[in-house]
Amino acid sequence: MKSLHDCLPLLFVVVFSLSWVNASANSNDYFLDCLSSYHPDEFTSFSKVIYTETNSSYSAVLESSTRNPRFSTPNTPKPLVIVTPSNISHVQATIHCSKKHGLQIRTRSGGHDFEGLSYVSQVPFVVIDLVHFRSIDVDVKKEEAWIQSGAITGEVYYRINERTTNLTFPGALCHTVGIGGFISGGGYGFLFRKYGLAADNVIDAQFVDANGRVLHRRLMGEDLFWAIRGGGGGSFGIVLSWKVKLVHVPSTVTVFSVGRTLEQNATQLLHRWQYVAPNLPNDVYSLVSISSMNSTENGERTVLATFTSVFQGVADELIPLMQERFPELGLLKEDYIEMTWIESILFWNQLSNETSEILLDKSNRNSLVPLSYKSKSDYVRKPMPEIALQGLWSRLLEVNETSTAVVNIISYGGKMDEIPETETPFPHRKGTLYKINYNIVWQEEENSNPQRYISWMRTLYSYMGPFVSKSPRAAYVNYRDLDIGRNNDDGKTRYKQASVWGRKYFKNNFDRLVYVKTKIDPENFFKHEQSIPPRFH
Repeated sequence: MKSLHDCLPLLFVVVFSLSWVNASANSNDYFLDCLSSYHPDEFTSFSKVIYTETNSSYSAVLESSTRNPRFSTPNTPKPLVIVTPSNISHVQATIHCSKKHGLQIRTRSGGHDFEGLSYVSQVPFVVIDLVHFRSIDVDVKKEEAWIQSGAITGEVYYRINERTTNLTFPGALCHTVGIGGFISGGGYGFLFRKYGLAADNVIDAQFVDANGRVLHRRLMGEDLFWAIRGGGGGSFGIVLSWKVKLVHVPSTVTVFSVGRTLEQNATQLLHRWQYVAPNLPNDVYSLVSISSMNSTENGERTVLATFTSVFQGVADELIPLMQERFPELGLLKEDYIEMTWIESILFWNQLSNETSEILLDKSNRNSLVPLSYKSKSDYVRKPMPEIALQGLWSRLLEVNETSTAVVNIISYGGKMDEIPETETPFPHRKGTLYKINYNIVWQEEENSNPQRYISWMRTLYSYMGPFVSKSPRAAYVNYRDLDIGRNNDDGKTRYKQASVWGRKYFKNNFDRLVYVKTKIDPENFFKHEQSIPPRFH
């Protein structure tokens, strides 16, 4: 039998939910009336992109970009209304009416927010889903493109490749990631060691503020233009479109991906990789992906480290480079695979048997079973000793068969060492050897008890503390993690409270972000659990 203490959280949820339902019913009606009166002559067309829970398509629209089933349970708060705007006036109307009737706005492009903040809130809210804002206008001659925020990265790669095979955009690794959130947090991919982050290659933007004003770079000013390129989504307004520089890729790229177990010296190889990878030429993207598996030799559990690289050039250039810099890895000639740039995207997304048209598919059919997950991140500035890696292995070997833990280690260096920390809000530049991305995933049916997986992740994160960056222990804002700090649900968060998580994501750039927020949105209309607060809140 449960004690009263055990039932208190449930009682709170019930009381809170009932009060929200009563308030929401009124807010919903007033909000819809407001939308209908904002542009009465356009409401017939506008009504076709408005979904309430009574609409038969509501659930399908909500679930269409819900990437983490952990935030799609019967107890997950749902938006009162979902708006999928097809023009700017729809966005302006939604902002105006949400503001008037005290509703929060959550803006969603691809739905990959690691904590579900683009489609979940603990207070009455509206989702603006930018699924119809996905046009991509490529100017090959100027080597530029205008990309709307609702486009997914795969669409961007495909549309540019339609026009030219020698230009692309330094986008995300995963082809279903939405451009809006990706650029808002900085955005890294195969080309970031050569050309910097996605945000480093933005030259203009179309932005709607809390008053419904539509601003471009010249009108918004350099402070706001700086803030939206890496300061995280959902704090300043809504970026509808980005003007970006396109970058050059060769006609042939070379990839390799080889696995090494503990019995094949994975510990010594990863230890050595820490010294090699950050100093490789800018043309090399280097990643080590680590997970536990059953050993084929004796059936016991072991750790597998998969060393993957994507090189902007032919195999005849990469082979001698790896033989000189990392002979310990023992690569064979047949490990090197030449392909086109667009084929390397398919290869990475395990879509090598598909045509490039699969990149236009937002649903990610390759993932047949929905998986819940919890992720965290770290940055490392000093190589870890082998004993630290051995402790990591022991924790990975604790994972049972109902879940999978993967630790991705992404090499930095290259162009990232050349760009000042203050160039954009993203500060993890010179001196960063690599980034760590920790993940644990589990089957959707295990969501009745996700806490055991989350607890395991927190224990792993605690163990890694002595070996990663300090003061602050840095994190990547696009790998959102509410464990490192959060704002109050009511939005009344003071600078000191927000700076706990803010400095981990942005270091000293957090202060300038607060300054910009105070100028552009002093009433703190755009807010969420980790949004930038105005200075006086």
